[in-house]
Amino acid sequence: MARFLSGPLASAARHSLLLGAPAPAAGGMEPRASCLPFLLLLLLLGTSGFFQSYAVEVDVKDASNATCLYAKWMMRFLIKYETNTSDYKDTTLHLSSSVTHNGSVCGNDTQAALLAVQFGEGHSWSINFTKTNETYQGDFITFTYNTNDTAVFPDAKRKGPITIVVKDIMHPVQLNNVFVCHNTDFVEAENVTQIFWNVTVQAFVQNGTISKKESRCRADTPTSAPTVPPTIANVTTASTTTLSPAPTTAPKPVENPDTGNYSLKSGNKTCLLATVGLQLNVSRDKPLLININPKTTSADGTCGNTTATLKLNDGNSTLISFTFVVKNASASVQKFYLKEVNVTLLNRLNGSVISNADNNNFSKWDAYLGSSYMCRKEQTLEINEDFQVHTFNLWIQPFLVKANKFSTAEECFADSDLNFLIPIAVGMVLGFLIILVFISYIIGRRKSRTGYQSV
Repeated sequence: MARFLSGPLASAARHSLLLGAPAPAAGGMEPRASCLPFLLLLLLLGTSGFFQSYAVEVDVKDASNATCLYAKWMMRFLIKYETNTSDYKDTTLHLSSSVTHNGSVCGNDTQAALLAVQFGEGHSWSINFTKTNETYQGDFITFTYNTNDTAVFPDAKRKGPITIVVKDIMHPVQLNNVFVCHNTDFVEAENVTQIFWNVTVQAFVQNGTISKKESRCRADTPTSAPTVPPTIANVTTASTTTLSPAPTTAPKPVENPDTGNYSLKSGNKTCLLATVGLQLNVSRDKPLLININPKTTSADGTCGNTTATLKLNDGNSTLISFTFVVKNASASVQKFYLKEVNVTLLNRLNGSVISNADNNNFSKWDAYLGSSYMCRKEQTLEINEDFQVHTFNLWIQPFLVKANKFSTAEECFADSDLNFLIPIAVGMVLGFLIILVFISYIIGRRKSRTGYQSV
């Protein structure tokens, strides 16, 4: 059976699922690299219901009443849906104060463990875990939201339950280890962003006792990187010191972002390489440039034969994902290209979404499969009227990486144009010099002949 204990935000324990705060859940999230500490968040949640969320703590028991699956997490869902006027709206779905746990399963050597919860007006979420002789990991996340819930989807065009299934890329965790990730993680698929944080989970618990050994996600690992301000990372603004009298000075020009190096692995092999400097241009209330800081940015994502996604999390305040696909998959000559970019700005104090923008109609950065794409020049990706992503010193290879190195690069038009112009310019200069020398030679010969004839 499954027993739900009161979480740190509740006042009493009970034999039913206790939900907690508005955010991320991690029924078995992998040691991903996309999160930051949330001590202040826990304090705030512990003192008020301001964030309208609940922390979930689930203790699943086997037939002998011993714990076999344990999880405690927080989660929230950002959903884009179509309205009756054919427009699209963003809405946020939180866990409610009443949750059930029908269908949770302990699992064994031949059967996957399943953590399942149901909440609100017909919404449900689950994750299954499989194990080997030495490790366990999450495999699939299944999320169902019901657009008949008019409080969350007041004017949805499509009515009824909608289910999405996402392959979880959780890295294997040693058996008898509990996986912990306090920082924020997110999973995107089909107009839904699932946000998780404060995750503690152990599947296939041995001897009914939660382990004291922890496997931490990369984002929780201490780093020597400088502390990022608590709102938006690397915002460049002009200083406004008021001294009397003060000379008028021009605003400090915005510097280009630092270039970061990112990679993804599939097993022990590198499957995606990226080098890029990133800058956001946000134009909602007032123009704002945000430089993504590589020192505080972690990389996560998925690699596949025809689709690859790179997810970057800068200091738990800016989430950016790039999705690449292979076109002409059945042709003998195949190319990849950038198809989709998603940007989410988060409030670092509580994990709430400040803004979200997505464009899945790109056809950029194309190169032959097996090669890489390079563009040293600044490029602009138009997400929507409010968001732009500027890239600098880009070098990307999302497929067929060999020996952890970039393959031969196909350069962007701007770089190729420059490469053509330089030799052309040099040739023109040399040609001009040759013409000058020839003209000087002709003039010199004429003068020498004139002098000879006069003698």
